[in-house]
Amino acid sequence: MEAALGLVSTGSFAVIVGIADEMLKSAGVTLIGYEKIGAGLCTAIVRGKTADVRLAVEAGVRKGKEFDQEVTYLVLPRPWKDLEEQLPINTRIPHLVRKKDFDHLSNQAIGLLETRGFPPLLAAMDKMLKTAEVQLIGYEKIGSGLVTGIVQGHVADVVYAMEAGIQEAQRVGELHAVMIIPRPIDELEQTLPTAAYMLEQLQPLVIPLTVKQSEEVFIEMQDLKSLPKQN
Repeated sequence: MEAALGLVSTGSFAVIVGIADEMLKSAGVTLIGYEKIGAGLCTAIVRGKTADVRLAVEAGVRKGKEFDQEVTYLVLPRPWKDLEEQLPINTRIPHLVRKKDFDHLSNQAIGLLETRGFPPLLAAMDKMLKTAEVQLIGYEKIGSGLVTGIVQGHVADVVYAMEAGIQEAQRVGELHAVMIIPRPIDELEQTLPTAAYMLEQLQPLVIPLTVKQSEEVFIEMQDLKSLPKQN
């Protein structure tokens, strides 16, 4: 099978997650992960057949431009093996194998709110949690002072919380980007910074080193010779 890599890059973690979601829903590709190289630059990397990768990249670029982001992209057919080994695919293989373990957000929505500076993000997250039934599941830093908080909940709750968070972030500091993703698919969930803690941890079976031996009970039987003989 002819394989290709597709890369879409932009200057926002919130937007790159939305781009990745659009790519996954537009074609039969696998999301390998993200590269965050500093200065706020993030790249989503997908893999699949060349035709599918081209469709996914085109969809991702359109999504990025909807948010007035400067977008760069690349479709790389038949990448050299040694090149692929240096990409995030190596750290994603265990999660791809354990895809069945993830089914936590597929019936909900995620909201991403990105600010420049931590104070406006903290104020926004506090406001969101107090305003609607959402759960804060983590945050991501990408450089240039950009930090993204991530919440989950039912779609209506996430929308309501995000509206409150946007106002609070703008009151305290600079709001950079927002993204709401209804019903994210499993592959997208696995790339979020919360994925590791949301996996159920297997617990070892604890076996006692010593087993208490049950006490033996002896019952005295009547002497059979003393029983009367039957005719």
